[in-house]
Order: sequence, then C-alpha cells, then structure tokens
Amino acid sequence: AYWGPLRNGMLLKIGDVDSDEEFNKKISPLFHIDEISAPLLIGQGANDPRVKQAEADQIAFSMQEKGIPVEYVLYPDEGHGFARPDNRIDFNGRAELFLAKHLGGRAEAFERPKGSTAAFPLVQDTVGATV
Repeated sequence: AYWGPLRNGMLLKIGDVDSDEEFNKKISPLFHIDEISAPLLIGQGANDPRVKQAEADQIAFSMQEKGIPVEYVLYPDEGHGFARPDNRIDFNGRAELFLAKHLGGRAEAFERPKGSTAAFPLVQDTVGATV
C-alpha cells in the first residue's frame, strides 16, 4: 500500500491508529471541537488518497454546527496538494484573504480564476464568480 514503507516508523512515533480507538479519540481534532477557538481554513482535494474528503467534511460541518469560524474549500478534481495552477492560485488567494480577515492587515484584490473548480460545501462562494 501507499504507506507501506513508512508504516513501521509511524507505528513507533504515533502509535497504532488502526486498532486503538481510545488513542484515535485522544488525538483526533473531531473529538476536541470544543477546544478549537481559532478560525480554520480547510482546503481539500476530493480525490486525496491520504486525507479523505469525509474527514474534512466532518471537521468543517462540526465546527460550523458549534459556531466556530470555519471556511471550507473543496476542489473536486484535486488530490493531496493542488496540482492544477488555477486551483493553486484560487486557494492561495483565499488563504491570503482569510489571514487578512482573521489576523488583520492587507490582502491583494482577489478574483476567482476562470479555471478554478472550487466548491463550497458549507456556504455560497463570496469571492469572485458565483458557484
């Protein structure tokens, strides 16, 4: 499998996440939503083999349900990391706006690139073209 060569080292460093449910609950942000206070920007590729979309969905929807600031951008044609230039430009622009909004400071004007496939599972896009 993809993680095969790294598995033994990971078992030593982080534990056996496949068989230790208590450990998973201890380290998973999903079970500690109430401890999250900082706004979160999530950029997710729907075809990511490492971080499944369902995991991003869970954390984003849970945070929204609890009133914790979260912005979630899903790219249906991306995997782990954004390979398409228009999607990279799109996410970087959104990240800059997010940081300016939550940390203060400036951000360059942003217009959604025409080739971007950004989707917004939580809300309507408020930047650039309407989805």
